[in-house]
Amino acid sequence: MPEKEQPCREPLVLLPGMMCDGRIFEEQIRTFSGSMPVMVLPLAGGSTVAEIAEQMLGHLPPRFALVGYGMGGVVALELIRRAPQRISRLCLMAVSPLADTPLQAADREPQIVAARAGRLADVLPALMPLEALAPGPRRQEIHDRWLQMALALGPELFVTQARLMQRRPDQQAVLRRIHVPALALCGAEDPLAPVCKHELLAQMMPQGRLEVVENAGHLPLLEQPAVVNRALLHWLAMPNRAEMPRPVIVSDAHSGAGAAGAYG
Repeated sequence: MPEKEQPCREPLVLLPGMMCDGRIFEEQIRTFSGSMPVMVLPLAGGSTVAEIAEQMLGHLPPRFALVGYGMGGVVALELIRRAPQRISRLCLMAVSPLADTPLQAADREPQIVAARAGRLADVLPALMPLEALAPGPRRQEIHDRWLQMALALGPELFVTQARLMQRRPDQQAVLRRIHVPALALCGAEDPLAPVCKHELLAQMMPQGRLEVVENAGHLPLLEQPAVVNRALLHWLAMPNRAEMPRPVIVSDAHSGAGAAGAYG
């Protein structure tokens, strides 16, 4: 690994999306666990974003790099709001910082009713339609992998997470207070969390950078894992501008120029 691509030394914490578990990060775990501790935390332990974040903080290292995918990004933003000193860098994938609109919250109700009635298999394709993935020969296979994972997690978790998303706060103000290396990553063909929203995410974070993954939709972790891993490696090696030493301004004693004029 080139010296300039040496990653940070803190543990890497991965937060999966709605109806996902550690299987969504299979390639990232394989790639990064040889050079740093890697943790995947489930989105459980509370009925609100705040409750889950508070519960997580008791199990997390003193300082860590944080990746949040989808709903995991919503929880990641709450973690950095509560404990900014513990997070060395942040990556948000396929994330919206906005609260549910009244219409979005209402649209979740029939899904909750159906899941409780034992029809989770009918609900999941609406949550993640096939069209949310980029076209290609593996599109159906990847979608089926996600469906199997979501079905295995069960209707109870779906209901809990749907309620949580209905109640999530608007987190735009948090973005402007993130003073660590930050990456907004999305698939170029994601209709659920489109590129334009991630452009805004990157702009709002003082050290934000945008990475658009070509030939990927809402599941870039599965659709283009090698591309995502390269982007994460670069992000892990990014210096924190807030911690870099400030340049020393030296006045020219002979010319009589003061420090204020040293840079023109």
